[in-house]
Amino acid sequence: MGAKDTRRNRGTLAHRARYALGHPRRVPAHARRALRDAWLRLRHRDHIAYYRAVMASDAARSAEAAVGHNPSREQWARIGRMQFDYLVRHGLRPHHRMLEIGCGNLRAGRLFIDHLQPGHYYGIDISPHILLAAQDTLVREGLQAKLPHLTLADDLTLAFLPDGHFDVVHAHSVFSHSPRHVIEECFAHVGRVLAPGGFFDFTFDRTEGEEHQVLREDFYYRTETLVELAAGYGLSARFMDDWEELPHRQSKIRLTAMSDRARTVGP
Repeated sequence: MGAKDTRRNRGTLAHRARYALGHPRRVPAHARRALRDAWLRLRHRDHIAYYRAVMASDAARSAEAAVGHNPSREQWARIGRMQFDYLVRHGLRPHHRMLEIGCGNLRAGRLFIDHLQPGHYYGIDISPHILLAAQDTLVREGLQAKLPHLTLADDLTLAFLPDGHFDVVHAHSVFSHSPRHVIEECFAHVGRVLAPGGFFDFTFDRTEGEEHQVLREDFYYRTETLVELAAGYGLSARFMDDWEELPHRQSKIRLTAMSDRARTVGP
């Protein structure tokens, strides 16, 4: 995959006009999405409630569409495998206890569950529709004996989870759909649930230009914004350069507690 284009502001009228001229066949679908999102924003002022409605609308088409713009089963499986292989290379061990924020229909979770010891996977999501699809994935993959936890969440305070419990926290394509206050809420609380030496990996849509959003669904952040925000809550950030080499448009950061700098779960 070539270098990511990180300077474009996809929310500007000029960019949208250029995109429409270059991709005329995609215009009707984009217009339908824009109208749907405008209607859902009018009905749901809170971002979590709004995005839960977006997920319900997407899941009505297919569970794969709800966790990615490409609804093909092959693409779904490929992206899940990419997440899994990367995290195993970077420290995930079978005895670890893992929290996946935005677990979806277990695109990667099915592989994490199979890799981890029974009861060591905990997935949360804001969408009841996608969690029902996750149960279907468990049955299809024959993973019932692994006893994973799948829980509906209404925010990212993680208040129902125990202190110092998780060696690994993972959030793929969550902050790319989150305004700053939602990310900050997660940063304010994730350190509490991390075990000593644990880490939190998340992806985000990176920009080196102006931070912006598109349809209140897709949010683009500068790396330094997220690094500084995390530092305010006692979390040290490391930009994962080798993730940039993989065929994915998002970037990845790893957070650890500043008090754990001398200790890590993995390499």
